[in-house]
Amino acid sequence: MNKQKRTEIFKRLKQINPNPTTELEYASAFELLIAVILSAQATDVGVNKATFRLFKVADTPQKMFDLGLETLKDYIKTIGLFNSKAKNVIKTCQILVEKHNSVVPDNRKDLEALPGVGRKTANVVLNTFFGQPTMAVDTHIFRVSKRTKLAHGKDVLQIEKSLVRLIPKEYLMDAHHWLILHGRYICKARKPNCKECIIEDLCEYNKKIL
Repeated sequence: MNKQKRTEIFKRLKQINPNPTTELEYASAFELLIAVILSAQATDVGVNKATFRLFKVADTPQKMFDLGLETLKDYIKTIGLFNSKAKNVIKTCQILVEKHNSVVPDNRKDLEALPGVGRKTANVVLNTFFGQPTMAVDTHIFRVSKRTKLAHGKDVLQIEKSLVRLIPKEYLMDAHHWLILHGRYICKARKPNCKECIIEDLCEYNKKIL
């Protein structure tokens, strides 16, 4: 895909959604971090239902650590993999309190040192809260990138690096949100809704496999 096509794609995505953001609900860097940790292999809707109750009683690392493992599990038991996620959250809260004065780090190295925080989670926090032009590649973005030919790569890291390099700089800050929303609601995994796609004429997806 050439630069002109890529620019036009993001120009159109911006026109219909000028200020995209995550669908996770949060009020601080800490709440966003916890929500993203919980969102692995879970829906944002499901995470929001759990955190709506959780953040009312524990909106700081200390408060959440003080809940204890079993109580935390009770709050997030509706979320997939809640047992392992609860353990990671408790450990993360302890590290935030003891090493970071309860402040969420604004750099990749310290974020990825937290239990349950991988590159994708770190990228989401860095981009969404700290305003850094990172690209958190999930299954939706990976799929959209491959189908449209926006980027090439065998794995999420290759796709991430390709997108960061190829997306026009003026669109890079919000590109993560545009692509994930497009993949979630239009360019779906099993049956992409090409008829309602605003970039269908620019997409290089092979229509024969629809």
